[in-house]
Amino acid sequence: MMRKVLQKLGKADETKDEQFEQCVQNFNKQLTEGTRLQKDLRTYLASVKAMHEASKKLNECLQEVYEPDWPGRDEANKIAENNDLLWLDYHQKLVDQALLTMDTYLGQFPDIKSRIAKRGRKLVDYDSARHHYESLQTAKKKDETKIAKAEEELIKAQKVFEEMNVDLQEELPSLWNSRVGFYVNTFQSIAGLEENFHKEMSKLNQNLNDVLVSLEKQHGSNTFTVKAQPSDNAPAKGDKSPSPPPDGSPAAPEIRVNHEPEPPSSAAAGAALPKSPSQSSLPAVVVETFSATVNGTVEGSGGAGRLDLPPGFMFKVQAQHDYVATDTDELQLKAGDVVLVIPFQNPEEQDEGWLMGVKESDWNQHLELEKCRGVFPENFTERVQ
Repeated sequence: MMRKVLQKLGKADETKDEQFEQCVQNFNKQLTEGTRLQKDLRTYLASVKAMHEASKKLNECLQEVYEPDWPGRDEANKIAENNDLLWLDYHQKLVDQALLTMDTYLGQFPDIKSRIAKRGRKLVDYDSARHHYESLQTAKKKDETKIAKAEEELIKAQKVFEEMNVDLQEELPSLWNSRVGFYVNTFQSIAGLEENFHKEMSKLNQNLNDVLVSLEKQHGSNTFTVKAQPSDNAPAKGDKSPSPPPDGSPAAPEIRVNHEPEPPSSAAAGAALPKSPSQSSLPAVVVETFSATVNGTVEGSGGAGRLDLPPGFMFKVQAQHDYVATDTDELQLKAGDVVLVIPFQNPEEQDEGWLMGVKESDWNQHLELEKCRGVFPENFTERVQ
């Protein structure tokens, strides 16, 4: 029997059960939430698979660049193998303990949803039979045969409806209450699996870090220094190639050619930038001689700080881009830094596109020239004086 039946007056009286309607609203909400959870869980699994592939590619790259004679090669390969297995295990356990359980949970809903719809149709049949029976009873001319038949049909319709109704009245609240335990189990499983995965992955990462630290110790501290490999056609050892500036400007420095004959005086010759031995056929780079010097001071040097200039000062340049030094003999530049350009002590050490200098800020702080001078790529700077 229905727990609560309300009737409203009119030609089409309908049997109403507010408690059942609330159960149906809960059912629809539960179905919507479960469907979203299933979708988000599948997205999560797809992301885990994508991360697995990305991690696998990264480890394959490490294996390729890890040279056979480097210490720790076997350990690095084993770590990569265990990394791959850990990702596979994590994904499979998520499928088994979360996704499959999710599918089973949602598998209950289609049948119940179909039975709710069928109950609605049987309710219509029951109300129709009831209305027909009532109309025959209130008719002026009563037909007992028809009334008996209508009563029989009413009892039959009511029985079919109430059987379905009672079952759903029991199942829907039970299904609604089951959501709490299901959500708890699902998210506990995911959280536990993820926690264990990250613990194991952390151990692998620590092991890999130890291997790389050992490699670094055995191969010196110049971790990021890139040295050119000598060959028959390569420049002399120590030659540098200027890096391209960040804005994509051409890597080759601008060559300023002096079309006038070079003066024979020793002063002018001493002020000129020495030419790289590997580029001896290039035109000489034009430089300026010393600014007017009076008793060790320079007129128009501008700015506060010391007025003297480093020995052999030729001209000033200003950094247009940041430059990160890659060796101990290079200057680290920030855009805007002003550099005082000086000649190389040994002209044969100068590489094409590189200048020797000291940052004006360092010079004004009275730092020793030997400690603050360095080389830098000319194409990262622009001449200002």
